[in-house]
Amino acid sequence: MYTFDSRVRYSEVGTDGNMTLIALLDYFQDSSTFHSEDLGLGTDYLKSLNQVWMLSAWQICVNRYPHLCERIVIGTAPYGFKGFVGYRNFEMKTQAGEVLAYANSVWSLMDLGKMTPAKPSEQMLAGYVLEEKYPMEYAPRRIDVPAEGRNVEPFAVKAHHLDTNNHVNNGQYVRMAAEYIPKDFPVKQLRVEYKSQAVLGDRICPVVAGDEETGSYIVSLNREDGRPYSIVELR
Repeated sequence: MYTFDSRVRYSEVGTDGNMTLIALLDYFQDSSTFHSEDLGLGTDYLKSLNQVWMLSAWQICVNRYPHLCERIVIGTAPYGFKGFVGYRNFEMKTQAGEVLAYANSVWSLMDLGKMTPAKPSEQMLAGYVLEEKYPMEYAPRRIDVPAEGRNVEPFAVKAHHLDTNNHVNNGQYVRMAAEYIPKDFPVKQLRVEYKSQAVLGDRICPVVAGDEETGSYIVSLNREDGRPYSIVELR
């Protein structure tokens, strides 16, 4: 497993002094970026092929959020390829080995010129050494949105939502969804299903279902025509 060490920064914690869910997600996303860059398969390599890995789904499980200044180890490993789809696990531990969080993710390799799926190159297949699947309970990729969801005020995509691909960053959808749950709601599992890409100026129309009594919230971040950009479940 590819790993890097870090320490929980003040900018990464909430009012309780613990790392936020968003910061934890960013660590996992960054670890996959570091891994690819260190293998020579990062952004420059993908640009040379006019390709990009697009995240299709997240499942993040949290045992405990680390504290301010706690030293942590973040790891990631790919465990499979199937056509144009790649699968990758993640783990966050203390330096003493306590597992703080772990995750599964599904990615799709896309040709940007044709906007069609692309199979990984031989260089990718050789570089990404596959490891055993992480021992976790794997949830379905699909998230069903309850019919009783309530519409909330739409908003426009701003420049700060975008990443280097000029569409809304994966983590930003989770930030958006988290605005509609209580600030003290203890998220132990996050699932995200990515459907389409929002870009600058697009209007996002959220639909929120669930409550504290049921123990979960589902936020569908929709297009103006009702089709989702992303569906986020916080449990």
